[in-house]
Amino acid sequence: MSQPFKDAVGFCKTIMRNGYDAYVINVRLQALTLDETGSEKELDICTEAAFDELQKYFPNIEESEDMSILGSLTEGGVQYFFYPASTEEAAYTDEAVAMMTPRLLKKLEQRGDIPLSSVCPFIPKAKDLYADFADFAEGQIRFKGVPDQALKKDYSLAYRALRFAANFDKEIEANSWAAIVRNVRRVLDYVPMADFLDEWRKVEAEAMHKFFRLLFDAMLLHGLIPEIAALSRVTQIKNPEEGTEETVLEHTLDVMKAYPEELPYDWFGTVACLLHDVGKLYTAEYYDEKWNFLQHHRVGAKVARKILKRLRFEEQDIDLICDLVQNHMRPQFMLTDKGIRRLRSLDEYPRIMEMVKADIKARGGSWREFNHNLKMAERADIPEEEIEPFLDGNRIMELSKLKPGPAIGKIRERLLAAQVRDDVQTVEDAEAFVLAYVEEHRLY
Repeated sequence: MSQPFKDAVGFCKTIMRNGYDAYVINVRLQALTLDETGSEKELDICTEAAFDELQKYFPNIEESEDMSILGSLTEGGVQYFFYPASTEEAAYTDEAVAMMTPRLLKKLEQRGDIPLSSVCPFIPKAKDLYADFADFAEGQIRFKGVPDQALKKDYSLAYRALRFAANFDKEIEANSWAAIVRNVRRVLDYVPMADFLDEWRKVEAEAMHKFFRLLFDAMLLHGLIPEIAALSRVTQIKNPEEGTEETVLEHTLDVMKAYPEELPYDWFGTVACLLHDVGKLYTAEYYDEKWNFLQHHRVGAKVARKILKRLRFEEQDIDLICDLVQNHMRPQFMLTDKGIRRLRSLDEYPRIMEMVKADIKARGGSWREFNHNLKMAERADIPEEEIEPFLDGNRIMELSKLKPGPAIGKIRERLLAAQVRDDVQTVEDAEAFVLAYVEEHRLY
């Protein structure tokens, strides 16, 4: 081994002893291009250490104006160039180690005796989130160069392309889309879950429904969250009045689209909408010529917790989302005064109500129960102990001709609920309500 290479190896060892990877790039090729007789002696080194770190070990290193080079060091008449290493965990195995630099490429072109296809085309350069994408002014999301080759350098670019398409409301260019679909297995194999979560967190709440539709269309969702992808095979009645059907996945995406209309920055609330019906996969039961999903909210909260733990969400975020999933069905029914007070006692009451609104919008459903609960919620501002029915127990017994007992308490409770709903607004209304209740339930 010649002295320049020995010195280069010494530099790498110094860097590695301080906890950073470093290596001489393509020793065989550099040995061929190193000018041993003339004055031009140059060698390329790759390292994950930043320039500030390198300066601590090599005070004479000079920072480069070229963004693809960290710096250069002249020692013993040889100039050593330091390039940034590929630290992307999502890179393809053949692309993880640099085998080519701009300087070496130029040397090869000058020699003309080594085919470029014999070496790995990866050239180390500074990380740029947009470097592998064409100008967005084109109106679509497109990988630069050969799409498959761009993905090989970092398969997390697939998720980034979907994020850009969702956030900027643009289509993905056909060849770039084909490359993503072709490489789905490698994307799932090579990209750490933390990298996917990082891209997901950068998706705006308003665009999340587009992001997950793209994940499903690319068949990435099937590997990431198969429980959600499987909802595409579960059907339900969309609107009972119209009798139309839809898949639970379509409904889920529609709810995710509607929810941010009122809470545009609520990322976690939108994630709860993604998971709110996941329990239907596990509770689906067909009878009476339709699918039923009893207790899907309670089962869904448990499934959501399993999914979020697998995706490595923070524990407090998991608790928040699972609470929303478990309680999203509460306002779907006409609540009593007691029921609405219990609902309003929940910390996430506003989010739960917005989830219900989004669900109704997605289905084109009836607002009757929701509006009823809103009225009840307004009355719930009044302390319960301050609410009294228009008629006391004596007057109820006088009207109903009943003796003291549980029935009187039941009538009083129903009368109070009717008052809270504004169905009963006067004493005369209250007396008519009592007589009608007695007649309906045959209490005489």
